[in-house]
Amino acid sequence: MTVLKTSMRNFFAHKGRMALSAVAVLLSVAFVCGTLVFTDTMNATFDKLFAVTSSDVTVSPKGGKVEDDGGGTGKPASLPASAVEQVAAVDGVKKAEGAVASMSVTVVNSENKNMGSSTGAPTFAGNWTDNELKSMEITSGHAPRGPTEVMVDADTADKHDLKLGDELRTIAATGDIRARIVGIASWKVTNPGAAVVYFDTATAQRTLLGATGRFTQVYVSAADGVSDAKLKQTLAQSLDGTYKIQTAKETADENRKDVGAFMDVIKYAMLGFAGIAFLVGIFLIINTFSMLVAQRTREIGLMRAIGSSRRQVNGSVLVEALLLGFIGSVLGVGAGVGIAVGLMKLMSMAGMNLSTDDLTVKVTTPVVGLILGVVVTVLAAYLPARRAGKVSPMAALRDAGTPADGKAGLIRGLVGLVLTGAGAFALFAAATADKASDGALMLGGGVVLSLIGFVVIGPLLAGAVVRVISAVLLRAFGPVGRMAERNALRNPRRTGATGAALMIGLALVACLSVVGSSMVASATSELDKSVGADFIVMPQQGRIVPQAEKAMEQTPGLAHVTRYKDVDATLTSPDGKTDDHGLAAADPTYAEDLRRTTTAGTLSAAYGKDAMSVGSDYAKKHGVRVGDTITVAFKGGETAKLKVAAITDDDTSIDQGARYMSIETLSKYLPADRVPQSVMMFGKAKDGQQEAAYAALKKSLDGYPQYQVRDQTDYKEELKDQVGQLLNMVYGLLALAIIVAVLGVVNTLALSVVERTREIGLMRAIGLSRRQLRRMIRMESVVIALFGALLGLGLGMGWGATAQKLLALEGLNVLEIPWPTIIGVFIGSAFVGLFAALVPAFRAGRMNVLNAIATE
Repeated sequence: MTVLKTSMRNFFAHKGRMALSAVAVLLSVAFVCGTLVFTDTMNATFDKLFAVTSSDVTVSPKGGKVEDDGGGTGKPASLPASAVEQVAAVDGVKKAEGAVASMSVTVVNSENKNMGSSTGAPTFAGNWTDNELKSMEITSGHAPRGPTEVMVDADTADKHDLKLGDELRTIAATGDIRARIVGIASWKVTNPGAAVVYFDTATAQRTLLGATGRFTQVYVSAADGVSDAKLKQTLAQSLDGTYKIQTAKETADENRKDVGAFMDVIKYAMLGFAGIAFLVGIFLIINTFSMLVAQRTREIGLMRAIGSSRRQVNGSVLVEALLLGFIGSVLGVGAGVGIAVGLMKLMSMAGMNLSTDDLTVKVTTPVVGLILGVVVTVLAAYLPARRAGKVSPMAALRDAGTPADGKAGLIRGLVGLVLTGAGAFALFAAATADKASDGALMLGGGVVLSLIGFVVIGPLLAGAVVRVISAVLLRAFGPVGRMAERNALRNPRRTGATGAALMIGLALVACLSVVGSSMVASATSELDKSVGADFIVMPQQGRIVPQAEKAMEQTPGLAHVTRYKDVDATLTSPDGKTDDHGLAAADPTYAEDLRRTTTAGTLSAAYGKDAMSVGSDYAKKHGVRVGDTITVAFKGGETAKLKVAAITDDDTSIDQGARYMSIETLSKYLPADRVPQSVMMFGKAKDGQQEAAYAALKKSLDGYPQYQVRDQTDYKEELKDQVGQLLNMVYGLLALAIIVAVLGVVNTLALSVVERTREIGLMRAIGLSRRQLRRMIRMESVVIALFGALLGLGLGMGWGATAQKLLALEGLNVLEIPWPTIIGVFIGSAFVGLFAALVPAFRAGRMNVLNAIATE
């Protein structure tokens, strides 16, 4: 009880000094809890949607999905209308209705503006059935009754200002259809962002399936007293394994699985950044308790002198940490819910509708936040607590500080050197690895070991690095600059820990910047070297419909147009091994549009009759040579024996490992209605007509906003923008760790000012002005920030350069250091140091000189 009372008294007596550490815990816990609440809410939203939209039992083609038949034709797998009658006749079936649904559509308004979601959510098209009434209700107009009528969901109508009477054009694989809006249906549950349009059944069949008398699913309602599982069993016996049969729960679980995989990526990525913030926060907490222990050395010594044991002193500090972790975590849990709501609002602004009515806070979320925050805080405080327990009563009464804090121990230095050396060796091994998979493991080990090594060896590095930085920046400021340097050098362990917190975030920034810049530079170099086409046409999602292909082929000014398709097939090599990676089918002009180096044979020959090419890695793995025959089983078609006419070099980042054949050969073994749509197309302008052909091609595809026309300059710029957007998102998440690191600098300076109160008073008494005092503290802060930045940027560039060596195995051969970014971050770190010193310097300048001198 005495330990608890002492801890409580000390905690609340120094609550101001604990505040920034509590904020670090709060931010880290808030990010974890906010991530969990946000992803749980999204999952709950989708779960509710899937549960409501699923019929009691759904009958569909085996292996078929709404989005496509798997062959890339743009038409979903379907079953005959007779299946509806067959299902309806089964005992236990109350009602059976045929449904048509497809995601391979684009809907545009009269101005050719895409009505689909901007967040990547799909566009659904189908027929209006009674099953839709479970999740939607018609709030304006009526359901479509003919080929010129369409109904749209209310969210899409609100987002794009659509109203009754407006014309929409639906672009599908079988052609375009124009219809006027005759109805608007509102969701009864939250729609996360998908756009939905409905036609009458006959129109949906012709538009989406290319034939009447077919459906993509049969929605089955169970009779009273018949369970879903029992009905499924009865249907399975009656249909004799012809179709895929799922209960409402199984359908919802399958849909949830697809969404859940995407949500898991988001969740674990965000939790990873929260973990980095926690790691940085550990340094802040260690520094805080180390300095508090040092400042309370006399107090601890007195406690030891009057009978307190080491265990009691140790426990007292840990109880303070427990209180700090608990308070910070409780506030963090509340802030996490606020962060989740903010993310939901942000997603709604971006086009993904998430209602706060579905806000999901599981019991495990606050529990995880509290346990994580408390455990991390107590573990971080363990070393300072252990150090406090070792304070000798007599030594404490003689000395106001702990000598051990003034220098890094020999053992610590040796351990740091060993870890750093091991990390450097692992990074070297990764850079010289022959396989990317082996190198990736070594890279991960090298990053972890070198990071820990730099953290451990930080106090040793602080002495040398701070002196170099000070010689460049501080010596010009005379005695004030020298005092700032000595203050930073006074406690290398403290300076090392404070700089290490900033080092972690900046190391990741530097690493990702190097990797991103190298990827862009490598891809740009590869484009210049390999791509001979003038124009590239790619869909934002899905494939290129035949009518758009035709429009491109009829564009004036083009010397040729190349179609490129991916083909679902199983290949059997001469050694009897099979793989399902498929191959690419293209027009022979693709050999001009993409200049691939061959190690054997001639690429143009691969586009001949019953011929193909393979990549060098595949050829090496399976012992394939030019002239060998590979058995290719096309999904939905026949099995062919194709002769290997060329082996392409896989030392490239474009089409690495691709296996080519001609579309003519493909058409020989696949029925016309099974030939997949093109995934992209290429165009070559006639000599001297590049600009005119570019404008003409854009005009030809103006009616298809889902396709983007790019020349090589556009393509490079978009690649750069995509990588830049990804990096900016990552930098935004890393900002949390950097904010916590800045709090660490602020806290270190604030506690340092308290620790040096008497010293500051004496300096002021002998003539140091307030302005000089504030400048000294600001300079000390800048030096610490630049120390952390120098270590972090150097370490990060090393990681990035090693990662690039691994990427070179995948064809990304150019290493590019983004010096403007690196220099900008380094200079920005100086401003971070200035900002962090504002409050501590202001408080130091306001000290009463006599009171400061009188301080013990």
